[in-house]
Order: sequence, then structure tokens, then C-alpha cells
Amino acid sequence: MKNKRIIAFILLTLWIGCTAMAIVDGVIRPPYLIKSMIKVVFFLGLPLLVSLCGKNVRLICFSPFPKKGLYLPLALGGGVFLLILGGYFLLQDTFDFSGIPTSLTKNVGVTKDNFFFVAIYISIVNSWLEEFFFRGFAFLTLKQYLPRMFAHVVSAFFFAFYHIAIMTGWFSPALFVLTMAALFAGGIFFNYLDEKINHIFPSWIVHLCANLSINTIGLILFGIY
Repeated sequence: MKNKRIIAFILLTLWIGCTAMAIVDGVIRPPYLIKSMIKVVFFLGLPLLVSLCGKNVRLICFSPFPKKGLYLPLALGGGVFLLILGGYFLLQDTFDFSGIPTSLTKNVGVTKDNFFFVAIYISIVNSWLEEFFFRGFAFLTLKQYLPRMFAHVVSAFFFAFYHIAIMTGWFSPALFVLTMAALFAGGIFFNYLDEKINHIFPSWIVHLCANLSINTIGLILFGIY
């Protein structure tokens, strides 16, 4: 019975966090700094609150990092960086990416003037927040109480669901569906990486590199580079 309550609290926290950020991203649309502070509350504060209230809820991602897991994430991160950047150059004549800067400015508050600083934050801090929430909390913690495959699906689902409000209007419907499917698959992949050493460091490194690649594309689309 105690485990059922813990599972319910974790699932409720995931739903509240993702729904709240969807409203912030898609409806309220505050300045980026304000949005980032709100995200810290929901993606870091709520899981910590659940951990403090439930004595049996252990946030594994705060455990010491096993150094043996360093090289594979770095190699994968470099590969992901090149894959995303190469994919953009291959598909830029097939799909229309021109609406992304306008959508970022309208929905997220990212402009040409603040893009560089936002890109640094997204690559390092935001990627860690998301890995803590979706992999550390939604997977590594949840799988202590649920079958691991169910924890995989729950974590990947919420990871993709969270990005819907952010990416609405970026792409054509077909590319949008493809992107959501890729995010779900990426969530599963990140879970497997972290599961090997029971820590969020591997997925964070790969996520950081993916964001660096996406932000490089953003520099091109905004005409900064």
C-alpha cells in the first residue's frame, strides 16, 4: 500500500510538472528568465518535496557518479551532435525550418539578441533539469516501485509530452509527429544509458551535446552565424 502511494505521488508530480510547464510555455509565455525559475520549481522542487515527504523515496541521481561510465556518453554525445547537425543540412531543402525563429520568439521569448545566453543555459542547466526530472525521477526512482519496462514507457511518454507545447508551430504536421516519435524513442534510449550505471550523467552528457547541436542550428536560423 505504501508503494502504491509513492507511485501515485510520482505520477502525479510528473503530470503536474509537465502540464504546468505546458501552460507556461503555450499560454502564459512569460519572459525566459521567469519561465526558467518556474521550471526549477516544478522540475527540481517538486521531486525534492516528494522525496522529503516520502521517507522511502530515494533520488538515485544524487548518488556519487561512477567514473567508469565516462567515455561512452562522451562518444555518443559527439555522434549525436554530428547526426543532428548533419540531418539539418540534409533535410533543409526538404522541410521548411524557417518558422522556428518566429515560433521561438513568440512562444518561448527567445530572440536574436538573447539567443546566445539562452543557448548556453539550455545546453547546460536546462538539460540537467530535464534529465533529473525525466530520467532521475521519472525513471530511476520510479523503477524502484514499478516494472522497469513500465517505468521506461512512463518516462519517455512524459518527456515527449512535455515538448509538445514548446514545439507547436515549429514544423509541418508530418515532421511534428516524427519529432514527437523521435523524442519518445530518445527518452527510452536515455533511460537505457542511465540504467547501466544507475545515474543521470550519461543521458545528461548526450542531451547536452544534442542541445549544443540544435542551438548551432538556431544560430544559423537566426542569422547569427
